[in-house]
Amino acid sequence: MPPKRPEFQKSSDNKKQDSFARPTLRTLAELTGLGVTTVSRALKDAPELSVETKARVRALAEEIGYRPDRAGIRLRTGKTLVIALVLDQSDAIAEFARRMIFGISEILRDTPYHLVVFPQVMGSDPMEPITYIAETVAADGVIFTHTRPQDPRGKLLLERGIPFVTHGRTRLGHPHPFHDFDNETFARLAVEHLVSRGRKRLALVTPRPEFTYAEFMLKGFREAASRAQVEHDLMPGLDLDSRSQAFRKAAMRLGEEEHPFDGFICASETRSVALMAGLKDAGRIVGRDVDVIAKETSDLLDNVWPPIDSFCEDLVLAGKELASFLLARMRGAPVDTLTSLATPGFRQRTGHPCVWKRTV
Repeated sequence: MPPKRPEFQKSSDNKKQDSFARPTLRTLAELTGLGVTTVSRALKDAPELSVETKARVRALAEEIGYRPDRAGIRLRTGKTLVIALVLDQSDAIAEFARRMIFGISEILRDTPYHLVVFPQVMGSDPMEPITYIAETVAADGVIFTHTRPQDPRGKLLLERGIPFVTHGRTRLGHPHPFHDFDNETFARLAVEHLVSRGRKRLALVTPRPEFTYAEFMLKGFREAASRAQVEHDLMPGLDLDSRSQAFRKAAMRLGEEEHPFDGFICASETRSVALMAGLKDAGRIVGRDVDVIAKETSDLLDNVWPPIDSFCEDLVLAGKELASFLLARMRGAPVDTLTSLATPGFRQRTGHPCVWKRTV
């Protein structure tokens, strides 16, 4: 006769939960008739065990509400089973955090790891969350965004031997895993598209200059505009983190000039909408007198009139790449196999789906 299954409480109500026994590895071993070590290895997806055995153990673990004791795991192995995501909260990119978190969570879903988000408030020291993670050993691996060429966060994590992956590239002189969007190609293609529409005087809204991707974007913009022999400049007094009201006022002022820009490139959907509003305030019609081309990360621009063309960055894909690379690095995979660069997919406002590509 198989052993009788004890009653377990899966409710989050602490008072009720205290009155029931918490399922353990030994509980699973008794119910399956396997050894404790075998059960443990089944939950870790050990390759030497059969698929059927692992599936049976996992199904029973789910049924009775078994959860690993993370405190015990840390004592035995030194692992936290935590992946830390450090997010810059100043980003003006639409749905940046939500989509990236969704992609990361998709990869971590079938692993023992949990995602913990460490927000970085605008104006605060970007080293604060990284220093805290390193000094308290709060995570087994780190993902961070908005990289700088000589990023001190990467330097500290390299010194401490903590695995990490970045959304964006660095020039630290030491290779590390990364996923990035090809901003140089984005700017080049945007210039070429505007020139094909007959635009002669182009303006680029850049990210803050300390970020690595600002260098790539500026390089692509200047080289393409020079080749096309069109006037080009940076939109004065603004960057992608400027407030939308500042964008609207600046666009209105520039639109009223005697020889205004007739093509704008902006790597933010929300700021592109503000630009369009300012140009309208100046009496200029987008699509006739002037064109705006954006980098999109959501469906926001599908609901804007007049319609504008854009290039797409898939942030869900970015999250998946970052999580996959970090887990692989934590397993010892070589760094040179853990980098990718996403190429922009062109989007015309004709109802066609956005197409993303990944290059390694």
